[in-house]
Parts: sequence; structure tokens; C-alpha cells
Amino acid sequence: MFDGIFWDNDGVLMETEQLYYQANAEALAQAGVELSLEEFCRISLRQGESVLSLAAGDSDEEALRRVRDEIYFRLLGKEPRVYPGVHDTLELLHGRLPMAIVTSCRRDNFLQMHRASGLLGYFDFILTREDYVSSKPDPEPYLTACARAGLHPGRCLAIEDSERGVTSAARAGLVIAAIPGDMNRGGQFGAARWLLDGIHELPALLNLD
Repeated sequence: MFDGIFWDNDGVLMETEQLYYQANAEALAQAGVELSLEEFCRISLRQGESVLSLAAGDSDEEALRRVRDEIYFRLLGKEPRVYPGVHDTLELLHGRLPMAIVTSCRRDNFLQMHRASGLLGYFDFILTREDYVSSKPDPEPYLTACARAGLHPGRCLAIEDSERGVTSAARAGLVIAAIPGDMNRGGQFGAARWLLDGIHELPALLNLD
């Protein structure tokens, strides 16, 4: 058993990445740029960069970002999209060891999507994008989480779905279980100790089933 578990949010707990693609695509369309799903997965999910840079020569990328953020926030206000099996798995793990969410999501978006998710009570603390300087794939988010929990990284498990998230956790020295969704398939997950088909496989991995 590990001393703590740190969870990514988007793509692991919440099914939001399709919504983020939609928001970026709609914003870029206003600048006359068509965003393919393949481009989004490569640039945003794997590389951790902004697809808004595709609007080369746009005079006000910040304005485009505001449009994207407004669309995304509105989409997140719809019915929460919690992945199947998440509630049951977190209920099984809750109270056994410290758990936290380590996400690159901005706090306002994070709180918007979790308004009625029923998940936050399972976690000891949450780290959002405002809580560290360098985002994934930099190791800082996970190092910050370990320091806050008072735990050694090598004794902690990270649950990730993206290549950049796995890279972040690996650089920080955590053990990793990766659950690549459809939008992350084809990424490099060699740094993960386990590659799972879904969260339902986690209890057996931890000998809790």
C-alpha cells in the first residue's frame, strides 16, 4: 500500500476534455481557424500548450482566450460528468490513506464542474493551477502536493490520463498508474508502472477488492 494517492482531475475523475476541445474549437472558429480533434490532442493534451496559438497573427490572443474561457465555463455548468466507477472507487479508498487532487485546471473552472459532483469530500486537499508556478509536465505540481501532505514522493501513487501528467509525476518521483482515455491514446506512457483500462481496475491493483 502507498502512503498517499494524488489524482489528476480532467480525464480521470471528470469527463471534461471533450468540453474543453469544444470551447477551444468555438473560440478559434471566431478567428477563422478550424481546430481538429487530432490537433487539440497533440497540442493541448500531450504537449500542454495552448491551441489558441494556431490563430497566428490574431491581434488580441488574450481576447480569444477570454472567449474560450467563457464558453468553457458555460459548458461546465451543465450536468456534472463524473466518470463511471469514480464514486465507488473513492468510497472504497476514503479514510484508508491521504488523497488529494493535483490538477492544471483553474480554480473557478474546477469549482464550477464540481458544484454537484459529490467528489470533493473524499479528498484531504486540492491543488489547482493557481497553487504552483510551473504546470505539468513540470514536476512542481506533484512535488508541491507531496510537500503539503508531508509524504515522500516515492511512497505516493499518481493517477493520470495524459502523457504530460505522467511526465510530471515521473519527474517528481511518484509511482504512476495511467488511465488513458480515448483522447490520450497514442501518447507515451512508458514512465507509468501500470496502464489501466479504467478506474475500476484500481482497487484490485491496491489489493482492496
